[in-house]
Amino acid sequence: MSEDIASDFLSWLGAERRAAEKTLETYGRDVRGFLDFLAGHTGEAATLKTLRELHAADIRAWLAVAAKAGDTNATRARKLSAIKTFFRFLKKRHGVENTALALISRPRPKRPLPKALSAEHALSVAEEIGEVEDTPALQARDAALMTLLYGAGLRINEALSLNIGDLPAADDALRVTGKGNKQRIVPLLPAVRAALAAWLKLHPNPGRDEPLFVGARGARLNAGVAQKALRDFRRFNGLPEHATPHALRHSFATHLLAGGADLRAIQELLGHASLSTTQRYTDVDTAQLLDVWRRAHPRTRA
Repeated sequence: MSEDIASDFLSWLGAERRAAEKTLETYGRDVRGFLDFLAGHTGEAATLKTLRELHAADIRAWLAVAAKAGDTNATRARKLSAIKTFFRFLKKRHGVENTALALISRPRPKRPLPKALSAEHALSVAEEIGEVEDTPALQARDAALMTLLYGAGLRINEALSLNIGDLPAADDALRVTGKGNKQRIVPLLPAVRAALAAWLKLHPNPGRDEPLFVGARGARLNAGVAQKALRDFRRFNGLPEHATPHALRHSFATHLLAGGADLRAIQELLGHASLSTTQRYTDVDTAQLLDVWRRAHPRTRA
């Protein structure tokens, strides 16, 4: 009976919903896997009556088995989506309605860990990025930008939206406008100040209302130009593919945490609205420590 239901579902999906061949293959595999689970779970082949009387606990048990088998949250979310489509078919074609599915939350895919650079690689970007450009002015500009990203943890768009007049005088901190127009205060290290000062000496139009970072024609620098400069630099110097402007921000946070900085302080410096966003960097730090341990500890090679 369960195979007949699955075949009818796929016919409906292909004929009425005009699903692609790949979708039919995937949904067919997911639905048949669900029905096979129910056969083992209930002790009999799934029928329309079985499907009508399923409880939320039965569906959660199926998702738990999938997780134990190694399915990621994204895979289980896809399977749940297939089953919800299957039950829409059952309601439309067979009058079978089950409200248990409405009680099941969609598994959320885990956000990937931020990819930070090693301290050595981050410093090489900040100090040597100018090698990509041909003129002293553009060399100084790129060095100042990358030093600011790594030294202050700015997003690329936050840095590129700055005007010269936004730079603080003396030892004052920089006021940054981030997402949602939320402002935060970021201290500038001496190395960052020195890189910015070197660039300002070569800035083509250093008025207070002018963009801090400009392109070759004097307009505000486009993020794509900065990204390409770093892309070229990493290829010339053998840096990893995740060496991007945003990775410098990740490196700022990760290296601060590794140095003993308080998580709340890092949250403020990054401008995160939620501490849970900042807490991802603790996972990065732990992952890096475990990687070092696996590569270095003699017992791991036993």
